[in-house]
Amino acid sequence: MSATGGKGTRPGRRTPNQPPGSSVFSTVTTWTDRTGLSSRFVFGCLQLLRFGWLEMVSCLFPAFLFAGLAVSKYVDLPIARYDALLLYCLVLTLLFWLVRLETWREVAVIFGFHLVGLGLELFKVHVGSWQYPGDAVTKFAGVPLFAGFMYAAVGSYICQAWRRFELRVSGYRPIQTTVLAVLIYLNFFTHHWLPDLRIPIAIGLLVVLRRAWVFYTVGVRRYRMPLAVSFALIGFFLWIAENAGTFLDAWNYPDQVSVWRIVHPQKFGAWSLLVSMSFVLVASVKSLEGRLYHRGTSATVEISPQHDHANQADR
Repeated sequence: MSATGGKGTRPGRRTPNQPPGSSVFSTVTTWTDRTGLSSRFVFGCLQLLRFGWLEMVSCLFPAFLFAGLAVSKYVDLPIARYDALLLYCLVLTLLFWLVRLETWREVAVIFGFHLVGLGLELFKVHVGSWQYPGDAVTKFAGVPLFAGFMYAAVGSYICQAWRRFELRVSGYRPIQTTVLAVLIYLNFFTHHWLPDLRIPIAIGLLVVLRRAWVFYTVGVRRYRMPLAVSFALIGFFLWIAENAGTFLDAWNYPDQVSVWRIVHPQKFGAWSLLVSMSFVLVASVKSLEGRLYHRGTSATVEISPQHDHANQADR
């Protein structure tokens, strides 16, 4: 992870002699001037705490979802567990929109996650990849309708993180990335009958994203990270979340029916690939900023490899 804009650079500020409206990258102070700290170690610890806080608030929907899973496992409910979880997630989504934690566009994207995830769930349960224990009125073909919200939680996290970290993406290749994301999704179905192509697809994704960067803000500093690395990191934490979900009996893999055991690490790679599809859904909306909505602003997803706009955070 490297800071951009030079030591002490803070984008988006004009110098006294700079005409209004020009693109700026000021270098007037160092990080010690801004923070009043004399220790890199102390500053680094504070930045780590700020990063952790932003990540935590970006995970509000997933956190509430897992709280619901825990409560529904250990507390007797008047209705079936999966029915209660569906109602809970619907109310949670409405509440997030009412208190403006998510916009209607983000809710629409999250609903798209729900549909995509539900389609995958219906197929995977049908072929025996995993199962949902317990009955419910809202269970269809062995899959409770609430299951789509687990994918929607990923979409909520991406939308929240995009805003709170002031994310900007540069060097993004939308057509090639979308094609590969669709192939990843299809491979989750076809590998049951045809050769598993996830490794060739993953290599192709690395090639396509080799010049794509994600820029983000923590405190007074702006950082950047290869987009592919962010997919891997999110995939790792989703694998941890999946272990928590199976421990709470939200669903079970065949080897977890009689006794819980850790989810196979191979699923980490599968989640990292699935994140790319999640990102495409969000990026498709964000790339239209300044044209279809928020007119006059810069899109937060740039096809150009130039980093000038991506390195700037809105203030």
